[in-house]
Amino acid sequence: MDQRIIAIGGGELKNGETLAIDAYIADEVKKSAGGRRPCALFLPTASHDCMPYYNTFHKVYTGKFDIKTDVALTVGREVDLEKMKGKFLKADLVYVGGGNTVFMLESWEKSGLLPLIRDAYERGVLIAGLSAGGICWFEDMYSDSVIEGEYAMYRGLGWLEGKISPHYNERMLDFDEIVMYNKYRAWGLENGAALEFLNGKPVRTISDGGKVWYLDGSGDKIVKTEFTA
Repeated sequence: MDQRIIAIGGGELKNGETLAIDAYIADEVKKSAGGRRPCALFLPTASHDCMPYYNTFHKVYTGKFDIKTDVALTVGREVDLEKMKGKFLKADLVYVGGGNTVFMLESWEKSGLLPLIRDAYERGVLIAGLSAGGICWFEDMYSDSVIEGEYAMYRGLGWLEGKISPHYNERMLDFDEIVMYNKYRAWGLENGAALEFLNGKPVRTISDGGKVWYLDGSGDKIVKTEFTA
């Protein structure tokens, strides 16, 4: 099965700032569902299972796109892994919300959720996520997850090659400096921009006003190229 991840750089779901991207995701999910009504499973772990966040997701994906939604809650509770497995098996889309990326990855390990996410990915379930949910799949990610406002590089899951910054339009100067100093090659995803990966390779950009940048700091100066596909 083809393995797909759509990484969204940022934008407020409740304000409709990623609506064009959400519409693309919804269309792709409906195609994969083969005529039946699809189901999207929302993971709000990075926001410490914030229910208003899930409610917003439900309003968008059910209210606008007629996709059923469910939520995987794991923070501060015992997790029934068999019941949780059932949620993942019903899902045509796994959508990971934004928040604290490092906390989210640690929580997935402790709760046993990570193998279920990996299994869904390998079965060809579309994986999408915004900010924390968009960058966690990469080898390294630029985040302020440990101390708010203090940005640094942290290890991601490594399912996708490379290094990445979300909200690139807000963090450009600092991230460019890190890329140049360390001779990195990296991705910069602006708010309102998404990058789709198919079997680990970047294949498509989706924009709601934002851009996707490929940064090459391996030379004497950083080279930035807008990635379009």
